[in-house]
Amino acid sequence: MRAEDDFRLWERELEKGPPLGGGRGGARGMLLVAALTAAGCGALITMGQVGLGTAGLILSSLVLLLWRVGM
Repeated sequence: MRAEDDFRLWERELEKGPPLGGGRGGARGMLLVAALTAAGCGALITMGQVGLGTAGLILSSLVLLLWRVGM
């Protein structure tokens, strides 16, 4: 009985269906976060904190990339 339940869970992971989160809302949020982060890092670079602004851009791009691929 338990093996059949586990098999059904694995089947559900492979089925294609609508995302549980609900569509385009995640993309809009990701775009907003990316724009705000880029603006903040650009402001840091403009104020003379080039190292901090560059590090912020690099780290935020890595986070957004991982967020996009679902990690």
